[in-house]
Amino acid sequence: MTKASAINPPSVLITGASSGIGLATARYLVDRNWQVFGASRHIEEASQENPDIFWIPLDVRNDESVRSCINEILRSTNGGKLDALINVAGYSIWGSVEEVSIENIHRQMDTNVYGALRMIQSVLPHFRKNGLGRIINVGSLGGRAIIPFQSHYSASKAALDAFTQALRMELQPWKNIHISLVEPGDINTPFNENIAWVDTDNSPYGDRIKSAEQVVRESLPKAPGPVIIAKTIFKALTAKSPRVRYAAGPDSLAVPWGKRLLPDWLALKLIRDHFKV
Repeated sequence: MTKASAINPPSVLITGASSGIGLATARYLVDRNWQVFGASRHIEEASQENPDIFWIPLDVRNDESVRSCINEILRSTNGGKLDALINVAGYSIWGSVEEVSIENIHRQMDTNVYGALRMIQSVLPHFRKNGLGRIINVGSLGGRAIIPFQSHYSASKAALDAFTQALRMELQPWKNIHISLVEPGDINTPFNENIAWVDTDNSPYGDRIKSAEQVVRESLPKAPGPVIIAKTIFKALTAKSPRVRYAAGPDSLAVPWGKRLLPDWLALKLIRDHFKV
């Protein structure tokens, strides 16, 4: 892919940009002459280490924070124009469906699903006014191949998948506004260090949760880094006719094929066996 023009560069807002996939994507786009707005709750360290990114504090769970972020970007860009939004912000909690509190589930959904929707609802009027725009939602392979004891994260990514597909249909009259889902598999990023692990000592699922956790802790260091996702996001951003979804990473390519070919009971058994539960 060629670099964008340095004279009038396209502009992009990336949520969750202070680390992991978000930061890797921000750096990848800056190197290709994009004007990048990096947004996150904690931007101090990232802003010092990456001064060529325009940093904006953002809490995707807060309506006023989202409005303030978008308004600041429109004041800062050439002609008050934003070309693309990349929704990366998110985190994961581990625990059984039975035991994770509704409060914690709500917090998970508020960040991973409602946060992305707040951003989308804020930028779409601007995109429609300008007649063009790109939205990239970063989902997960876990949204299609459900992970035991990580069901809340899987559910949040499945919801993001559903909203992406619905928006593809709803935005059909606006031919130059596109939305796509990028689906990473296992990726080795600081995201994995921030997983909210539950206390398993008194859980009837304790041994099985620990087993699944051990599989994750052992497999993630072997996974590819986030640049592979940044490259896929760039492909979706710059495609003339962007696809609905982009698999990113070797397991994200292979697992959906297996799910299509296998009966549900066998696919679930293979997932259970993989996580040793």
